[in-house]
Amino acid sequence: MAAANKPESVDVVVLGMGPGGESVAGELAAAGLSVVGVEARLVGGECPYYGCIPSKMMIRAGNVVAEALRIPELSGSVDVTPDFTTVASRIRTEATDNWDDTVAADRFTGKGGRLVRGTGRLTGPREVAVSMPDGGELTFRARLAVVLNPGTNPAVPEVPGLAGTPFWTNRDAMQAETAPKSLVVWGGGPIAVELAQAFTRFGTKVTMVLRGSRLLSREEPEAAELLEKVFRDEGIKILRNRDVTSVVHSRGRFRVKLAGSGAGAGAAASQLSAEQFLVATGRTPQLAPLNLAATGIALDGKAAPAVDGHMQLADGLYLVGDAAGAGAFTHMSMHQGNIVAGHILARHSGQPDRGSAENHAVPRVTFTDPEIGVVGLTEKQAREAGLSIKVGYTDLGDSTRGWIHKSGNQGFIKVIEDTKSGVLVGATSVGPMGGEVLSMLALAVHARIPIATLKTMIYAYPTFHRAVPEALNDLK
Repeated sequence: MAAANKPESVDVVVLGMGPGGESVAGELAAAGLSVVGVEARLVGGECPYYGCIPSKMMIRAGNVVAEALRIPELSGSVDVTPDFTTVASRIRTEATDNWDDTVAADRFTGKGGRLVRGTGRLTGPREVAVSMPDGGELTFRARLAVVLNPGTNPAVPEVPGLAGTPFWTNRDAMQAETAPKSLVVWGGGPIAVELAQAFTRFGTKVTMVLRGSRLLSREEPEAAELLEKVFRDEGIKILRNRDVTSVVHSRGRFRVKLAGSGAGAGAAASQLSAEQFLVATGRTPQLAPLNLAATGIALDGKAAPAVDGHMQLADGLYLVGDAAGAGAFTHMSMHQGNIVAGHILARHSGQPDRGSAENHAVPRVTFTDPEIGVVGLTEKQAREAGLSIKVGYTDLGDSTRGWIHKSGNQGFIKVIEDTKSGVLVGATSVGPMGGEVLSMLALAVHARIPIATLKTMIYAYPTFHRAVPEALNDLK
C-alpha cells in the first residue's frame, strides 16, 4: 500500500464514478492512460441504482395498471389487481443486482482502470488523497487531469423529530418491497410527482405537501395545472403553500405537523398521518467534501463554481455531473464527460477536440402520465432574459392522434420563439410519449432551425408530433 506522504503518480484521477465519471474514466483507461477511479458508494452512481432506471421501471409498471383501467372506455371490460411485489422484484434483480455494483466495477477495470473504494479529497493541484474504509489512505498525483464528479444527495431539511425515523428518500423508495397503504410526499418536483403517481397506481393513498403554490414550479404553469388535474382525478391530495414543522413516528405510522394555510384539498389540516413519509425536497451537491480550497477555488455555498467550455475549474481540473450546475441529469453528466474525455485526449495525444459545452438546449423529461418534456427556456425564463418572444400553444386532445387515443390523451405542445432570431428558444411537450415527441423540438432548439424551415417540414399523420406545426402556426 502506498504511503499517504508519498503520492503515487498516475495520468488521471476521477473522483466519483457516477455516469459522467464512469464514462470519462472508462474511455481514458481504454485509450491506454493510467486511470484511478475513486468511489465511496456504487460505481454507476444514482441513476442505475436509485434514479432513472429503477424509478422508470416502477413508473412503467404503474402506467400499465392505469392503461388497463382505461379498457372499459375503449375496448371492453377488465379486472385489475395491482401487485407491487412484481416490480419490486424486477428492480432488485434486473436493475440493481440487489444494489451490487460488481458488473459496473468490472466494466471499468476490464478497460484497464484501477478502482479505489473510498472518499477522495483534493490536497493540492492535481493531487488527491483517498480515505478508505479500512482507515488507510492513498495519495495520487495526476500528470494530466483530475476529474470531479461528486454528484448530489437527497436534500433532507432539518425538521424536529425527523432524524432517526424510518422516512424515505428516493433511495429508500426504490428499495421498498411493498407499497405502503398511505404515503405523505413532501415536495412537488420531478421525483416527488413521479413517485406520488407511481405509488398511487399500486393502491397507496397519497397526500402531497408543497412549500409553494404548484407542482413542478420550474416548468410551464400549463404543465402543472394539467398534472394537478390528473392527480386529483387519481385521488392524490395536494396541499399548497404548506411546510412541515415536526415529524413523529410511532407504532408504524408517521404524524406530520404542518404550518401554513394554502389552498388545496384538506388545506385546513394541521397534521397528517400515514404509514410512510417520503422526503423529496430537492438535491444537495456534494462539493464541500472535495476540499476545492486546496486548489485555490472558493465556494459561496450557493452557485456551482464556474467552469470553462471544456468543464475546467482550473487547468487540468474538471467538474462534471449534477454538481456542475447545468442540469442534474444523467444525459448532461455523460455529455459533459464526453467533452472532458475528448479534451484530455486532444491535449495528450493530439486527437481532435470535441468542442465545448453548450447549455441552450438541455432537454429534461418528467416521467409522469402524461409525460412532460421540456427543452431550453420556458416562457417565463425567456421573458426574464429580456427576449422578445412569440408563444404558440395547441392542445393535444384537439389533434387527430389525441382524438383517436381518447382515454389518457391529455397534453399540449407549447413553443417559444425568439422573434429577433426567428428560432425556437424553448418548447414543452406534454402527453402520451411526451418525452419522445420532445426529441424533434430539442433538435430544433439545439440546431437553431428557423421557424420558417420547421413550417415547411412534412409531419407524419396521424402522430402526436403532428401537433407541433399546429403550435408553430399559433405563434403570436
